[in-house]
Amino acid sequence: MNDQPSNWVRSSPGVPVIRTVNWGGLKTLYVKEVRRFFKVQLQTIWAPAVTTMLFLVIFTVALGREGRTVMGAPFADFVAPGLIVMGMLQNAFANSSFSLLVGKIQGTIVDYLMPPLSVGELITGLVGAAVTRAVLVGFAVWLAMLLWPGVHVIPQHPLAVLWFGLMGSAMLGFLGLITSVWAEKFDHAAAVTNFVVAPLSLLSGTFYSIQALSPLFQGISHANPFFYVISGFRYGFLGTADSPVLFGAVLLLVINLGLCALCYALLRSGWKLKP
Repeated sequence: MNDQPSNWVRSSPGVPVIRTVNWGGLKTLYVKEVRRFFKVQLQTIWAPAVTTMLFLVIFTVALGREGRTVMGAPFADFVAPGLIVMGMLQNAFANSSFSLLVGKIQGTIVDYLMPPLSVGELITGLVGAAVTRAVLVGFAVWLAMLLWPGVHVIPQHPLAVLWFGLMGSAMLGFLGLITSVWAEKFDHAAAVTNFVVAPLSLLSGTFYSIQALSPLFQGISHANPFFYVISGFRYGFLGTADSPVLFGAVLLLVINLGLCALCYALLRSGWKLKP
């Protein structure tokens, strides 16, 4: 009796090849990665939500008094969407940058390389879990802000919120995966977080409108891909943006395709993963 899965064929004796997507393996990898961060949800979901809410409270108290408005909206309403998506971006990066790195350090990287998963399936599972964590953090922050007095976070353009939230999270998921391939210890991943991700997210118009900046710094801001995520996500809530929304949407799609191709090339080559 042949109990070989129906989607497997043999290209040569003893070498099974999956001719379609290995949905079972992909689901297993995705569930494994989600369970990994969900087991410590107090640290991976609720702690970032509390930290983001503290940002809202501090900046609202310090800068939101006396009816201050930015781009025609109360300061609290202006800064809230940026804080939500900033938390999503940082946690998407944190999740995907940890996956392969901990395997390399602990010597369990074989658990990712040996299963019958294609490179595309490996990327989908790891980045999909990172996006899932980002969405959960974003939802937790949004729910807290929804109940917070004086803050209005009802989306005016839900499709923009969905697109820019997912595109931004996927971008940081790909970047985190590249980091986990390149890094050899946790200090390397922390360096990328502290010197790349944190500065780009904080200097992307989260707490201010770039219209108040000089032309030079406006140009620098437009070279920051995080800026388009923040601006487009804020447009979904306020209906106004610092940048052309359609241009930002297309640009993020192109960036994600490029990062995905780079991830594919690195994983396929086995660079810093295989002896």
